[in-house]
Amino acid sequence: MVKHVSMASLKLVLLLFILSFFNLNTCKAQEQNTDPVYLYHNCSGGNTTANSAYQLNVGTLFSSLSSKSIEFSNDTVGTSSSDRVYGLFMCRGDVPTALCQQCVLNATRRLRSECSLAKQAVIWYDECTVRYSNRSFFSTVAVRPRLGLLNTANISNQESFMKLLFSTINTTADEAANFSVGLKKYATKQANISGFQSLYCLAQCTPDLSPQDCRSCLSGVIGDLPWCCQGKQGGRVLYPSCNVRYELYPFYRQVTPAPPPSSPLLPPPASANSQGGGGISTGTIVAIVVPITVAVLLFIVGICFLSRRARKKEGSLKEGKNVDDITTVESLQFSFGTISAATNNFSAENKLGEGGFGEVFKGALPTGQEIAVKRLSKSSGQGGEEFKNEVVVVAKLQHRNLVRLLGFCLQGEEKILVYEYVPNKSLDYTLFDPEKQRELDWKRRYKIIEGTARGIQYLHEDSRLRIIHRDLKASNILLDSDLSPKISDFGMARIVGVDQTQGNTDRIVGTYGYMAPEYAMHGEFSVKSDVYSFGVLLMEIISGKKNSSFYQTDGAEDLLSYAWLLWKDGTPLELMDPILRESYNQNEIIRTIHIGLLCVQEDPEDRPTMATIVLMLDSSTVTLPTPKRPAFFIHSGTDTYMPKGQQFDQSITKSLPVSINEVSISEMDPR
Repeated sequence: MVKHVSMASLKLVLLLFILSFFNLNTCKAQEQNTDPVYLYHNCSGGNTTANSAYQLNVGTLFSSLSSKSIEFSNDTVGTSSSDRVYGLFMCRGDVPTALCQQCVLNATRRLRSECSLAKQAVIWYDECTVRYSNRSFFSTVAVRPRLGLLNTANISNQESFMKLLFSTINTTADEAANFSVGLKKYATKQANISGFQSLYCLAQCTPDLSPQDCRSCLSGVIGDLPWCCQGKQGGRVLYPSCNVRYELYPFYRQVTPAPPPSSPLLPPPASANSQGGGGISTGTIVAIVVPITVAVLLFIVGICFLSRRARKKEGSLKEGKNVDDITTVESLQFSFGTISAATNNFSAENKLGEGGFGEVFKGALPTGQEIAVKRLSKSSGQGGEEFKNEVVVVAKLQHRNLVRLLGFCLQGEEKILVYEYVPNKSLDYTLFDPEKQRELDWKRRYKIIEGTARGIQYLHEDSRLRIIHRDLKASNILLDSDLSPKISDFGMARIVGVDQTQGNTDRIVGTYGYMAPEYAMHGEFSVKSDVYSFGVLLMEIISGKKNSSFYQTDGAEDLLSYAWLLWKDGTPLELMDPILRESYNQNEIIRTIHIGLLCVQEDPEDRPTMATIVLMLDSSTVTLPTPKRPAFFIHSGTDTYMPKGQQFDQSITKSLPVSINEVSISEMDPR
């Protein structure tokens, strides 16, 4: 009788044993490296005096943080503003509580030793981040100091790998920013590189950030991956407020869900066997239960595998060039009636501007969302299907420095694009107006330069397809409520393959003065022709003058030639808009002029890529090459090289490797 009663229990024991066997290796792997792994630290903000009230409060803060048994905490110690200290710690989302607490303890001990008198510091471990400051930083994005770590081994087929990386890491960042369970803004993703190799990605923010600030921070670290880890098998970028990492092996712990409540795998047995004995023997039970259990497990694994393949196939169709998916197209399509109502029947009062490819109107959807409506001219010559195809591709572009395309309307000869509305109009509206340009001090102009560079880099290297804008200019840079730049007007953009960097056309479109010479004269466009346009834009932002309306000055026929003459004579600051004299940073402006001259060199091969430009703008420690004459410069036979006294650059600094396969790059001083 006992044997009959315990049969279901025996089945459950056997099932759990088999599941435990399958998970044994995973558990062992996760229980191995239990010691926190130190990465880097930075002490800054000046020093306080020994045994001061502030230093004592730092010690109290460390004791408070290291006593917590949770994965995130912030705390404030001190009653007066002069000695108050703010601090927090965050553990990686997969780290067990005990290891988290040990990591925070180790981090605070190291900070006591290494940064004993510093007013602020941050320290990174593989498992946690700890920071403190004499200023409140809670719920605020901090992007400096930053740390880059890379695996020195190179990846094969770098272009396709980087495309997969940015697609996967951005999806991971989206999920992390919107994760709201517990004290986490953390996510991981896995993607297949090939049949036998996978990519593993992780993204995390401090939980005190809003979803918008978290995603903004993660966009920054993702944008820094080329600076850190271009073409490498693994790497990560860490800010005080967020971080991302990728590897070709599972470096994070997998949280194994609890097994579901068991149900009998066999019908209840009869009270006696057919032979009238005292029950079924244990050997018979094992012989029956084990094969059935294994078969059920294999069946479940097979179903999961097939479902995963189906999801991958569906995802590849959605992300590819195939726009026959009517649901995707229809989700972007507005009716003509909706657009007409939103713009008050395209009234003159709603008109924002007009260009060679159509008129732009302000509108409002029934939901209250403000939109910008671009009504393309009927002579655009583009077919309906081609128009829809390009809309679907451009609508997938997601970057904080690109104007977001919300949808389109295609009815008869009407081709209409619907964009998000950006309130502060275009850059040229403010930059070239003698009164309004005072709103753009050097800090704001540099922010516009950096944001525009990141947006173009995304188009060239980080989006699903390589996109060449072909009409980059001040009037196509819109400014949001925070005066952050958003690149607009993709009407002339060309979408090329991910392995294609150039093309040729018989139809030259664009704006003279911004067009690279090889494009204007021969129809040869490339990512480097966008770089040329960016260089012209840099000179305009620095000088406050339009290249197209620049009159001859000191023998220079255009703005670029004038900048070159000043550079060659060792007086580059004379190019600067006089309005900036109260706010400019001398080295920063000279460096930006230097970058601009590199962008407008006549030979496209001499121009830097946008990834390099972003690095040059973001780091004052990268040595810049000597620029050559700009395109269209009238050769005078004079010396083409800049005097050495004007070269303000130093070589890039790298810290010691933290492991055999990892190198770190650090940028420690906030801008």
